[in-house]
Amino acid sequence: MELSNIRPAAGSTKSKTRVGRGPGSGKGGTSTRGHKGAKSRSGYSRKIGFEGGQMPLQRRLPKFGFKNINRVEYKAINLDVIDALATAKNLDKVGIEELRAAGFISRRQLVKILANGAINRAVAVEANAFSAAAQQAIEAAGGSINKV
Repeated sequence: MELSNIRPAAGSTKSKTRVGRGPGSGKGGTSTRGHKGAKSRSGYSRKIGFEGGQMPLQRRLPKFGFKNINRVEYKAINLDVIDALATAKNLDKVGIEELRAAGFISRRQLVKILANGAINRAVAVEANAFSAAAQQAIEAAGGSINKV
């Protein structure tokens, strides 16, 4: 056996149906397309979402909301996370680099400090934004804030 004399197994292949080749073939006349209508014409292509003239789903459903292109997305870090990190690593300054090294934020994320939890030590906190309650809690514990 060589590449020049390989044949497919018997019965494994069928010849393509030839439509539109006269009435004797059984596939003449309308060429298996039925009678009339867009699908019987040449050049027909089904439009995405077309429902036969019925109002399409994407036009029946109401539209709402919008995406604000000027939205600034912050990664929220709570005071208890800051306190735990400062206690575990014995830090008196917790900034973006320390949070990144600890795995709390990724490279380009902006950080906002929120007041969930409590802070029990004087820590200098550096972040992109602070909630008013977080700022008060940090300063009440004897720490300071620095907006980057």
